[in-house]
Amino acid sequence: MAYKFIDNYRERGARKKLVVLLRERGIADERVLKAIGKVPRHFFFDETFWNQAYKDIAFPIGDGQTISQPYTVAYQTELLHIQKGDVVLEIGTGSGYQTCILMELGATVYTIERQPSIYSHTLKVLPGMGYKANFFLGDGSKGIEKHAPYDKIIVTAGAPFVPEILLKQLKIGGILVIPVGDEKSQKMITVIRVSENDYDKIELDTFRFVPLVGDQAW
Repeated sequence: MAYKFIDNYRERGARKKLVVLLRERGIADERVLKAIGKVPRHFFFDETFWNQAYKDIAFPIGDGQTISQPYTVAYQTELLHIQKGDVVLEIGTGSGYQTCILMELGATVYTIERQPSIYSHTLKVLPGMGYKANFFLGDGSKGIEKHAPYDKIIVTAGAPFVPEILLKQLKIGGILVIPVGDEKSQKMITVIRVSENDYDKIELDTFRFVPLVGDQAW
C-alpha cells in the first residue's frame, strides 16, 4: 500500500479550526494545541475519509479499534504535563496519532500495540511522516519493564483497574493517565507517584474508550 502524505491549504485550515474548537472546549495548554495544529490527522485516514479527519470524533481504523477523538487526545496529553526530554510509555499505539502529538512536545516515546495488523501499519506510516518512536508488539497492560522507569505513562484504552505493574514502572514524581471503568464508560484517572510506595490518585471526567485487553486488564 502506498501512503499519500499530502498536506495542502485545505487540511491546514481545517486543523486551525479544530484547534479553535478544542480551545473553546477547555483545552488550555497552548503547547498541546500547537501540536494538534501541526500533526496532519488526515494522514491516519484512508484518502476516501479525509473529509472526516478534522471533525472532533473518533473514527474506526480496523480490528475493532479507533483513532481517538481529538478532544480526548488533547485532554489526556494536557494531563501528562509533557516536558521536553520526558520518556513516555504509551499503552495502545493504535493509529499513532497520539504518539505523534507526544513527540511534537519533545517526548521520547515507547509505544506498544497488541494488534499485529495495526502495529505493522503504524510502523510504516509514522517514519514516513518523519516521526521516530520506539515500537513494540505485545501486551500493553504489562507495560515495557525493560525500559522503565518512565516519566509519564499514558493508556489509550479503557481498563477495569489501574494495573499495579504500570505503577511500578513510573519514576517517583511521574504521572500515569488511564481511563478506568467498565466496558461502556470510564473515568479518567491521573496517578502521581509521590514515593516508592505512595501514589496520589485523582478521578476526573467520563469518557468511552475501546477496552484494554491483556493479562492485567480485560
